[in-house]
Amino acid sequence: MRKALVLLVPLLIATTPALAQTEAPVRLQQNPQIDYATFSALVRDLGPVREARRLGWTAFAKAAARDNAILLDARSADAFAKGHLKGAINLPFTDFTAESLQAVLGNDPDRPIYIYCNNNFSDHRPPVPLKSAPLALNIPTFINLHGYGYRNIWELADVIDSAAPDVVWETSAP
Repeated sequence: MRKALVLLVPLLIATTPALAQTEAPVRLQQNPQIDYATFSALVRDLGPVREARRLGWTAFAKAAARDNAILLDARSADAFAKGHLKGAINLPFTDFTAESLQAVLGNDPDRPIYIYCNNNFSDHRPPVPLKSAPLALNIPTFINLHGYGYRNIWELADVIDSAAPDVVWETSAP
């Protein structure tokens, strides 16, 4: 009997996952407020657009300083307060809605918007600690701004030292 159990237990363990996979999948209700297919298409279609809108540090800093330009920092309010590029305005990515974007960016969807994130800085220290490369904030910020109708977006392409003499930081922390 014991020998039969010794042989039967591994057989049961080996076949249990296969038996579980034969159950019918649960059908979830569609949510009309979440559209992954359109998001995936937007990501695919924006690849070449984004690549053409990436600037080196010198061109980026000069263009972002123009009168009509917006230098947008989409990091959290806390991260922004600890340090951001001089002249940047903050709208956390998690707060993006049509209304909040219009309130912060104005009524002109063609106004130039310049974006950067932690991953544009090489030294991995506050206020810009390194994030996972595929999840760098520049990517979803660019995609979402386009998705909301803003088309004149420019992204910092370079990786620079946050202590470089031409990188000027401001804080708004108390």
